[in-house]
Amino acid sequence: MSSTSTSIVRLFAVSTVAALTLGITGCTVGEDEDSSSSSALAVALGDAPNQDVVDLYTDRDTAVAAAVEALPELIEKALEQTGVPGAAVAVVSNGEVVFEEGYGVRDMTTDEPVDVDTVFPIASLSKPLSSSIVAKAITEDDDLSWEDPVVEYLPDFALNDPYVTEHGKIADYFSHRTGIPTGAGDDLEDIGFDVDYIMAHMDQIPLASFRDTYQYSNFGLTVGGEAVAASRGQTWAETAQELLFEPLGMTSTTTLHDEYLAADDRAAMHARTGDGQYEQLFDRDADAEAPAGGVASTVGDIAKWMNMVLANGEVDGAEFIDPLVLANTYSAHSITGGDARNLTSRTSHYGFGMNVGSTVTGRVNINHSGAFGWGAATNATMIPDLNIGIVVLTNGAPSGVPEAIASEFVDLVEFGEETRPWLELWPERFAGFADPAGDLVGENPPTGAAAAGPAADYVGTYTSPYFGNFIVTDDNGTLTGALGPEGGYTFEIDPWDGDTLSFVPTGENALPGSLSSAVFVREGGQIAGVTLTYFNKFPGEHQEPNGLGVFTRAG
Repeated sequence: MSSTSTSIVRLFAVSTVAALTLGITGCTVGEDEDSSSSSALAVALGDAPNQDVVDLYTDRDTAVAAAVEALPELIEKALEQTGVPGAAVAVVSNGEVVFEEGYGVRDMTTDEPVDVDTVFPIASLSKPLSSSIVAKAITEDDDLSWEDPVVEYLPDFALNDPYVTEHGKIADYFSHRTGIPTGAGDDLEDIGFDVDYIMAHMDQIPLASFRDTYQYSNFGLTVGGEAVAASRGQTWAETAQELLFEPLGMTSTTTLHDEYLAADDRAAMHARTGDGQYEQLFDRDADAEAPAGGVASTVGDIAKWMNMVLANGEVDGAEFIDPLVLANTYSAHSITGGDARNLTSRTSHYGFGMNVGSTVTGRVNINHSGAFGWGAATNATMIPDLNIGIVVLTNGAPSGVPEAIASEFVDLVEFGEETRPWLELWPERFAGFADPAGDLVGENPPTGAAAAGPAADYVGTYTSPYFGNFIVTDDNGTLTGALGPEGGYTFEIDPWDGDTLSFVPTGENALPGSLSSAVFVREGGQIAGVTLTYFNKFPGEHQEPNGLGVFTRAG
C-alpha cells in the first residue's frame, strides 16, 4: 500500500492477533427481510458488494444480549482455567455500556478484588488510543498530516539510513513500515534509558527495507507520537490528556507510570512462573514508550473511547474527530501476515496503531492486544457493522485470556455458539511468552571447560555507540557488569568456558531463567572487547546478530 495514499482504503482480512477488523460504513443486519439475498445462506446486503455479510443467527439485539448474558461464566472459566489473577471486562453496544464488571483479585498479595474502577497497565493497547490522539491533532491543525515527515517536527532525529530519516512519515512510523526491527530500542528501555536517549541512538540500529516490510516496533510508533507532540510544543503526556483523555472524560487514564502507581485501585502485575501459576515479581515502567505501551486505564474509560470510534468520531452527536482522518487510521496500510503458499490463507493487515481484519462472516473489525511479560495482557475488539465493542484487561502475563474472551464473545454474537475452542487455542499460542531468553538457556558449562582468566583481566570500561558504557568490576573474585544510566542495570558475570563467561539478563524481554554468554576477546594476551550475546540480537524470529552488543575496551 502506497504511503502517499490519502483515500479511505478498505482492504480487510483476518488479523494475526484475533480474527477481527474495521468498517466505517456498515450494513444493517437482521432487521429487514428485504436486506437479505434469496440464496439458501442468508446474506445481508450492504450499500456495496464489499459490505455484504453473512446474516446473524437471529436479530442483532437478541444476539448481543445473549452474548452479554454468557460473559460472566466465560470470564470466570477463563480465570480458573489459566490461573490469571484478575480481569475487568466492558462491552459497548449502540453507544451504550451494556456490560462492565470486575473478576478475581487485583493483587495476589492482598487479595483485593478487581472492580470496574481498577486501573490496569494496558501495554500495546496504548497504540490505537495514540492513533486516535494523532487523528484528533490532525483534525484540529490543518497544517498537520499523517503524511508529514517526522523530521519536520523532530529536526535532530535520525535513523541509520539518511533517506528513511528524510522521508519517513508519521504514517510510516504508526504502521510499522520504516524498517526499524521489532525489539529495537526495547533493549535500551530494559536497562533504564529514557525516551530522549533511545531516540538519540536509533541512528545506530540497522534497518530492514523501507515501506515493503512490516516490523512491529514500539519505538517506531513512539517516534511518530513524539513528532505530533512536538508539533504542538507539548510533551506526549500533555497531548494525550488535552486531546483525548480529558474531552472523553477518561478521568482514570494516564500515560505516566507515577500516576498509575499513585492510583489506590490499581492492578498489580503478575508474572507467569509455571503452568497456571502467577506471582507479583516486577513493576513495569513504560514511560519511555508511552505512545506505544505506556497507558494505564480502566475498562470504563476504554469503553468511552470505543464508543467514539464506533460513532465515526462523534461524541454526543457532534464531530470530535474528522471521520475521514479516523477512517484512514483504521484502514489497511501494512501487510502483517498470510501464507503465500496457501491460496486459502487470508492476508492480515495493520492500520495506524490497529490490526485490521474480518470475521468469518465478512464483517470488518478492528482490534489490538497488549502484553507485558512482567504481568499484563489486554485486548479491545470492535465490530463497527454491528456497533459493538469489547475490552478485556487482565493483570497476568500474556496467556491468551483477553483474546479468548473477545473471540468467543464475537462468535456468540454472530453464531450463538463458539466456532473453535478459543480458551484452548489462544493459551497455546501464548505459551512461549513466559520463555526465558539467551543463548545459554537450559545449558551447563561444557565438560572440561577451560578456566577463566584472572578477574583482573576483565575489569575495565567497555563502550558501544548504542548502549554506551559497560563497566566490569571485581569484588573478591566476583565480577559484576553494569549498563545503563549511572550503571544502574547490573548482573554478576560467572565463569563458563575460558574467556566466554555467562550472565543473567533481566527485563521485559528476559524473563526468569534467562542466561546469556559474554564473549571476551583477547588481542596480544589482553582483553580488548566483549560481545554481550543477549544484547547483540533483537528478539524477533530469524533475526541475525546486529552488532549493537559488541563493546570495545576503553580503559
